[in-house]
Amino acid sequence: MARFARSLARAAARLAACACLVVSVGCSGTAGPTCGAGAGAEACTRVLFLGNSYTSVNDLPSTFAQLARSAGRPVEVAMVANGGETLAQHAASAESLDKIASGGWTYVVLQEQSETPATAAGRDEMYAAARTLAGKAQAVGAVPLLFMTWAHEDGLPASGLPTYEAMQQQIDAGYLGIANELKVPVAPVGFTWYVVHHDHPEIGLWSDDGSHPSVAGTYLAACVFYAAIFRQSPEGLSFHGGIPDEQASVLQAEASDNVLNLQSQWGLR
Repeated sequence: MARFARSLARAAARLAACACLVVSVGCSGTAGPTCGAGAGAEACTRVLFLGNSYTSVNDLPSTFAQLARSAGRPVEVAMVANGGETLAQHAASAESLDKIASGGWTYVVLQEQSETPATAAGRDEMYAAARTLAGKAQAVGAVPLLFMTWAHEDGLPASGLPTYEAMQQQIDAGYLGIANELKVPVAPVGFTWYVVHHDHPEIGLWSDDGSHPSVAGTYLAACVFYAAIFRQSPEGLSFHGGIPDEQASVLQAEASDNVLNLQSQWGLR
């Protein structure tokens, strides 16, 4: 598995890379500061997630916020994430553009529809939209952060990607290609998902449809975002998102290893 991770990192290096919901981190009951509880503007991290059901299922933004809050970090999150929404649709959406323009964001997360980055035709559409949205984010002082997603459990046979592994490699290449062009960072959720799936198959990351995340899959994504945004390991954090403690510890460690040990690969330094 380590050999695969290294080879995938080298390959990436060759490339060289629901409705609008505002979530208050005060709603979980987990102890910790919120942005509205005396935190200064500089101390508060505000993250806008633009995506679709991969973001909204199990409420990834809230899961991330509660995880960060358990580390004592003041966080505010929001999302625009309608089912099946593509970045091209976000780039043409008054709702999404107005949300970006409202300002105050530290990061604007860009999550493409699950199949789009895996094909050449899909990438053309994705890249044009990512350029637009990244520019809008940067115009209000935010850092665009690409959300590298996971592949379908059974791949994408109709597009010549008959296995999960084949589809994941193409998704990774798709995200890293535009990240390299735009010089923006990546949250490598899909890359880390691959490692966990192969090293810890007892942890079910997909829901029954083989596409959307299970609760554990969403928790893994939150851990990756924590490591990518704060450049700090989520290991030992007390918020476990409703999954068994042992599984949470594994996912925290894998997020730490696959984000922080490859920071330059993901544009995080």
